[in-house]
Amino acid sequence: MQLQAESNPALNTVTAYGERFIEINAVSYKHAVYFAPEGPVNTWQVGSIADINGASLQAIAGVEKRKLDPLDFLDGRTGLSKADNAPEVLLIGTGQTQHFLPSHITQPLLDIGIGVETMSTYAAARTYNILMSEGRRVVAALLPLEQK
Repeated sequence: MQLQAESNPALNTVTAYGERFIEINAVSYKHAVYFAPEGPVNTWQVGSIADINGASLQAIAGVEKRKLDPLDFLDGRTGLSKADNAPEVLLIGTGQTQHFLPSHITQPLLDIGIGVETMSTYAAARTYNILMSEGRRVVAALLPLEQK
C-alpha cells in the first residue's frame, strides 16, 4: 500500500508497506527496522514478537544504564537515564496484527518518560508519519508483515 505521494527527502518517511516489506524513502526493507525522522534506517535484530526484550527497546530509544545510587529506590529511579534527544514515544509495529508486550519489557521506558505504543505495522507506519510530520520526537520499530 502506498502511503504518501510526496515526502520530505530530509526526513525518514514510510512511503509504502506490504507483505514482507517496509519501504522508507522509497527504499524497500525485507527485515525488521527502526528509525527516527532523522538519521539512518537501522536493522532491528528481531525476527518476531517473541524476540523483543527490554534491552532491545532501551537500545532503540537511546536509554543508557547509569550507576545506581543505593537510595534511588526512594525516588522510584530505575538506574536508567535518557539522552536529551530521546524520543517522546516509541512506536512498535508488531506485524499483521497488534500484539501487546508484557509490562516488564515496557515499564522501564515508561518510568523515565518515554511512551511505548504497540500496534500493527500498518497502524504504526501511519502514526509515525503523522507524528514525524508534526515535528514530534518519535522512533518507529517495525516488524514486516507476515505473509497471509
